[in-house]
Amino acid sequence: MEPAELLKKIRRIQIRTSHMASDLFAGHYHSTFKGQGMEFEEVREYQPGDDVRSIDWNVTARQGHPFVKRFREERELTVMLLVDVSKSQAFGTAGQLKRELVTEVGATLAFSAITNNDKVGLIAFSDCIEKHVKPAKGTSHVLRVIRELLTIEATSQGTNIAGALEHLNQVLRRRSVVFIISDFEDQDYERQLRIAKRRHNLIPILIRDPREVTLPKVRFLELLDNETGERILVDTSSAAFRENYRLRAIRSEDKRQSMFKRMNTEAITLATGESFVEPLTKFFRAREARR
Repeated sequence: MEPAELLKKIRRIQIRTSHMASDLFAGHYHSTFKGQGMEFEEVREYQPGDDVRSIDWNVTARQGHPFVKRFREERELTVMLLVDVSKSQAFGTAGQLKRELVTEVGATLAFSAITNNDKVGLIAFSDCIEKHVKPAKGTSHVLRVIRELLTIEATSQGTNIAGALEHLNQVLRRRSVVFIISDFEDQDYERQLRIAKRRHNLIPILIRDPREVTLPKVRFLELLDNETGERILVDTSSAAFRENYRLRAIRSEDKRQSMFKRMNTEAITLATGESFVEPLTKFFRAREARR
């Protein structure tokens, strides 16, 4: 991509997603992701109405009358975008590639974070770690994250979610908000997902394309697996074949959702060619209500 074209694309994404972050999500984001703990602020004399559980008995004993501890919420958060950039993201049949949707969602979440004065970082992965941008604040930093999402070319073909989660747990020591954005077309990563969920506020965002569930009735169609390069020619005029294809996709999706349910984790499902505003807003509202 030429530098001038890249700058225009980054600018378009900035205008669109920063607007959504500030106008649509900022309030819900703030309420959903409050500080991760409480920091001690001061000791002061007890006043009627104070919670007796906050009495500092050591100071009270020394002074001869009650004193209470005051705490303030630790406001600053770290938001990490754990983003699948494998070859399967170069698929899209609804006027938008999965990768383009991933970039817009990631940009919106990043702008939501800095609007809330939080840090945001990026770990891009395929079947290896392709890029690691350490968390930081500021618009220029978010623009760098967007640039990386737009330009990064995976050096490997496949997807290794377990490996990406292991890397996350090694480099991110402090409890953080982690959005893992992927089509989750991989196997054997539940254990690592559980470990990450215990350490962080983990939110899976599942990226889908309509043609991954239903095939058009167009006679012969060549299907390409972007990760393996395998090509097969199928006859989509066969109703039985199309139904079998649909059922396999549904079974795979049901298996994935069952895993999230066992972990007591709600995944946000987004589809190419469709607005992601309502699903994200619905998620924020639900989380806000539970808090």
